[in-house]
Amino acid sequence: MKDIRPALHACTLCAQRFHTTATGHRPNPVVWFQPGARLLIASQAPGMKVHRANTPFWDASGVRLRSWLGLGEEAFYDRSRVAIIPMAFCFPGYDAKGSDLPPPPICAKTWRADALEMVQDVRLTVLIGGHAMRWHLPGFTTVTQAVRDWESHPPGTFALPHPSWRNTGWLRKNPWFEADVLPRLQTAVAEVMT
Repeated sequence: MKDIRPALHACTLCAQRFHTTATGHRPNPVVWFQPGARLLIASQAPGMKVHRANTPFWDASGVRLRSWLGLGEEAFYDRSRVAIIPMAFCFPGYDAKGSDLPPPPICAKTWRADALEMVQDVRLTVLIGGHAMRWHLPGFTTVTQAVRDWESHPPGTFALPHPSWRNTGWLRKNPWFEADVLPRLQTAVAEVMT
């Protein structure tokens, strides 16, 4: 197995793309995985706070996600057990209106297969957001349907809405998520983390 992490850390494929965003930032791949991990967090892309901290989910979304998973910071950031492989490893930037840009597809096309190859011991995959769901779930239609249909996914796979504060309204409209999905997710996480 080839260790792609040094080359991924040095990646500048999107330098020009990021330069032309409203943030005008430089690439900063946030690489957080290693062989042996048993839990895969397949997410979308780092936000600005993660870009600055160089640590995935180092923001309010991370606090909510860790709560959903039933994990404290120490366990969540233990790379020997948890791999965080987003659809894009760098913060994509903001558009002129201040909204997050989507993950550039070139990142997943270039790095994703090799990154996933490095974490062959994964027993539980948690998909966060539509971009990750499209990649991993055949027949993906909507985030809500993917989250609701957790029992029909490949074994060891859960789909979650993004834990952003922007999805608080979604959580209110879909109380079944916290009542039905989260307890089963937390049980599955506890099993693979022991």
